[in-house]
Amino acid sequence: MKSRSALQVLLVAAGVVLIQLGVSAAGKTYYLTQLTMAVYYAIVVMGLSLLMGYAGQVSLGHGAFFALGGFLSAFLTTHNFAALKSAAWASTLQKLGVLASRKNLYDGSELLTVTPWAAFGAAMLLTLVVATVIGYPSLRLKGHYLAMATLGFGLIIYRILLGTPQLGAADGITGVPAWSLGFGLSVSGKSALRVQNYYIACAVALVVLALLVNLVNSRIGRALRAVHGGELAANTMGINTARLKLQAFVASAVLAAAAGSFLTHFNEGIGPSEASALKSVRYVALVAAGGMANLPGALIVSTLLTFLSLRGWFGTYDSAVFGLILIVIVSLAPDGPLKPIGRWVQMWRGWLLGRKEARHGAA
Repeated sequence: MKSRSALQVLLVAAGVVLIQLGVSAAGKTYYLTQLTMAVYYAIVVMGLSLLMGYAGQVSLGHGAFFALGGFLSAFLTTHNFAALKSAAWASTLQKLGVLASRKNLYDGSELLTVTPWAAFGAAMLLTLVVATVIGYPSLRLKGHYLAMATLGFGLIIYRILLGTPQLGAADGITGVPAWSLGFGLSVSGKSALRVQNYYIACAVALVVLALLVNLVNSRIGRALRAVHGGELAANTMGINTARLKLQAFVASAVLAAAAGSFLTHFNEGIGPSEASALKSVRYVALVAAGGMANLPGALIVSTLLTFLSLRGWFGTYDSAVFGLILIVIVSLAPDGPLKPIGRWVQMWRGWLLGRKEARHGAA
């Protein structure tokens, strides 16, 4: 019961902060666009927080997983599969909603492409396979060797994207269609849909937060904390640490790919810079800023800091100021800035209750 009430409090707090941000920016569509992007990036940070804060593993390759989900969704929904139209099974795929005809966003020509939902499913499946193949040997490494292995994977993906003309090379892929969610809702970057898209992103982020908080409060979460505290001791207690670390790694990678797919359809395109090492390092830094094992902190702090970074308020000093903010947060509040706020609230609440009891006693 305590964990359930705590989950409700966390979700309400995170929801209130995100809604207030949206209300403040509702009259400025450019702000809403950047807030929406920041929320999708925060989903990657929450997934990485599960891996780092609870499983105790450091990954510098999550930018590659983000790009993997985004690029596969973009390629499948923009590539013309008209050559398959004559195949006997093509009509079956169309009836199942895997393939669909649509107009080219630039010249109006007819295209036969994979539908966004089918492309999303393919991206998640590919990411699951790739993360398993990469994670199985990498997670047997210790300390900085694991970080180096995942960094190497990220650099390989970045170079592949940068040098593949079919994926747009340095220009990336543009003209990605909107992703229809039903009920008249769609993920699209068009100005008329800014408010709608922001709340869709918030809903997705809060669902991810609820799932992850429930996970870390379950038996699996307790096992992950045991692995983080001492892998040898966890093994002695009968926990299959290798399998558990791999599952956490794959889950965080799939979340990164899902965020990449959503953001690609929102931006109507994606570039190879999303797979750069700098992106992966920034995700790790945001996990540290939000608190290593603090999922609501990862969501809120990551959204705020990424929004400031996307706004470019500090001009050419943006990276330097962003780094300084992270250093201050990590130095003064290593558990995340929300933990001290929670302690201050409890302190003031205790002080107010004490004064109230003193007044009643005097009366």
